Amino acid sequence: MTIALRRRLLAEFTGTALLVTAVVGSGIMATTLSPGDVGLQLLENSTATAFALGALILIFGPISGAHFNPVVSAADWFLGRRAGTGLTARDLGGYIAAQVLGAIAGSVLANLMFNLAAVDFSHKDRAAGHLWLGEVVATTGLLLLIFALARSGRAPVAPAAVGAYIGAAYWFTSSTSFANPAVTIGRAFTDTFAGIAPASLPGFVVAQLVGLVVGVGLLAALYPDAGRAADQVVVPAKEGDPVLDQRP
Repeated sequence: MTIALRRRLLAEFTGTALLVTAVVGSGIMATTLSPGDVGLQLLENSTATAFALGALILIFGPISGAHFNPVVSAADWFLGRRAGTGLTARDLGGYIAAQVLGAIAGSVLANLMFNLAAVDFSHKDRAAGHLWLGEVVATTGLLLLIFALARSGRAPVAPAAVGAYIGAAYWFTSSTSFANPAVTIGRAFTDTFAGIAPASLPGFVVAQLVGLVVGVGLLAALYPDAGRAADQVVVPAKEGDPVLDQRP
């Protein structure tokens, strides 16, 4: 049974908010606990983010699929159109709005938890070609992973796999793997370790959209039938509890 759109949007808003809270909050904690050691700060930040992302997919996946990311939702809509699966255009608009608003709310929440101003725009400049290339690579890889898992019936391992990929991509990409336009926007609202200056947003978002195009193109070439599994992205969203619904 299809879950009501309002419930799915609430799941996307809340899940994205908590994801950004984890990213920003762990960054603040890392700089507090390990001052002067950027490598250790990044390790602490990436580890917390990877575990939090996996847990959030487990929580919200059965309701909305746990996209938490406009490029994932856009790929889901695009690839699923011909097969009649995945998000509709109306769903896509709602998902993107919920994700962006959730990301901003998550940044505000993290700021408040650490006794900072609710909104303090970042001054951390991240505008450079090599960083944009890192975002293309991170976003492309994320899409390939998610849709390859769904297409091969391995979506149940997505919480661990996606969390592991993002945690690793913190380290093997020059940009520390934002790979998410909503999260990128949300991180502009905090002048902390995980922040990004508003002036740097356009370059990152454009690079992520390029990653979307490259990722969808590779999926179409490698897995021409990937669209049939769009309903399984990131994990299957379905009504009902398999335990509670077992009645004598």
